[in-house]
Amino acid sequence: MKTLLIAILTLVTFSAFAQSNQKLGKEAVVAHKYRVSLPVIILPQLAEKSWNDRTHTRHIELHVKRNLDDKNIIGIKFATWRLFQPMGIVWWDGLLDKVKSESEFYPGHVRETGLGITYQRMLWKGLFATVEVLPQFKTYLDEGGSKIQNGFKLYNSFHLGYHFAFGKKKRFFIEPQVHSQFWVFDTNTPDKFKTLDDKWRNYFLFEPNLYFGINF
Repeated sequence: MKTLLIAILTLVTFSAFAQSNQKLGKEAVVAHKYRVSLPVIILPQLAEKSWNDRTHTRHIELHVKRNLDDKNIIGIKFATWRLFQPMGIVWWDGLLDKVKSESEFYPGHVRETGLGITYQRMLWKGLFATVEVLPQFKTYLDEGGSKIQNGFKLYNSFHLGYHFAFGKKKRFFIEPQVHSQFWVFDTNTPDKFKTLDDKWRNYFLFEPNLYFGINF
């Protein structure tokens, strides 16, 4: 099943970018060529919690995209976050309860940082689908914040959402969306972290999110 998912993701991604590269040869007429966006969840996180809080994810994420035409958008994604428990605990596993009880907390944290590629396809009016592939460099930290070792993970996500543009010349936009993600090639995990990871899935489903961006 994992191999099939990887194959499907690879085919979708490469076909999307092949189509995009063909369009680059023709200069498409678009209202705005570029866009920059970030998830709104970052903002309250910076204000409401102490940076050193045990459950603070220290999430920073930025997207820079190129509008090839009115349907196809390619981009680069930078993201970094800090995990305090396995990402594969989904909603129906009692995700919020486990945060409250601290029963699945790592013996420290995992810092994951990556630079990847995205492809967004406008389906109907503002409705869109996006696929993102994000190779991540992982740093495992003990409870005192000292480095244990490094690892690697390939993080992939699929998004379905709606693009609302507003303001003068529709320069600003928001994108409410739901996304699901899965990850492979999760390497070099310390035993105490791996014991927790192996209890849960290598995917997370139906995560709601809201992005804010600027066209230029």
